[in-house]
Amino acid sequence: MPTTPPTPITTISILGCGWYGLELAKNLIAAGYTIKGSSTTTEKLQTLSDAGIQPYLIDFQQDQQHYDPDFFETNLLLISIPPKRSSQEQHTFCQKIAGIAAIAEQHYVKQVIFISSTAVYGDHNMEINSSSPASPDTPSGKAMLEAEKLLSTQRSFTTTIFRFSGLIGPGRNPGRFFAGKQNIPNGQAPVNLVHLKDCVGFSMAVLKNQSFGHIYNVCSPDHPSRQEFYVKAAQVSGLPLPGFIDELQQWKRISSENPSADLNYQYQISNFSTWMDADKL
Repeated sequence: MPTTPPTPITTISILGCGWYGLELAKNLIAAGYTIKGSSTTTEKLQTLSDAGIQPYLIDFQQDQQHYDPDFFETNLLLISIPPKRSSQEQHTFCQKIAGIAAIAEQHYVKQVIFISSTAVYGDHNMEINSSSPASPDTPSGKAMLEAEKLLSTQRSFTTTIFRFSGLIGPGRNPGRFFAGKQNIPNGQAPVNLVHLKDCVGFSMAVLKNQSFGHIYNVCSPDHPSRQEFYVKAAQVSGLPLPGFIDELQQWKRISSENPSADLNYQYQISNFSTWMDADKL
């Protein structure tokens, strides 16, 4: 019996056009997609419009929802709204995602991509791939995992999960993270980071191949020690050098190996030392 070809993805709604979402939207528009983008502030709407994005003011809170139903008339909904650092937000994050999922179901959305984090794994002294069990050890990691599980159990749409590692790139200079600080613990632990170019590039590859329904770890294959990476980042940036304790405590190393052999994505920033020398941060 012949299989039904996948529905072409022409319109994408990005819930949360922040650091990553806005850059992804610009690349998707250049590739010919129609993009709807959301912000929680009216001030940001003009920025979205100027970029060619159809702007929507959308805000999901524990006690109220403000949204335009037209935003959810889309082939694919990408959710990029990480929990805020406040404990209250982390406690209610899954309720927010549940509200979004219910509205997506009402509007017959068939594909959902959820931007999660490799924080769902925790630091348990092991190599991690996308099949490794999640065992978060931080409140934000626990909130993300709970949201992942909620979305993955929905039957009205297919959920694809991107677990991003630590984010670096424009506006997120890693040289500033520890500049001038001393006696920083765990200096020999490997870093797990990914550049904005690869967050966007990987996302584009999944969309192009319509390789949905998987969990993807999005992380550079380069894993220098914290000491090596952050000292050089500060040095290249002309900032005071940090000092690390030469020790290995809790750690994890995220593999960028992914479940879809057809994707075959090549990371653009795969050697941090070379990237820092070239970009000067």
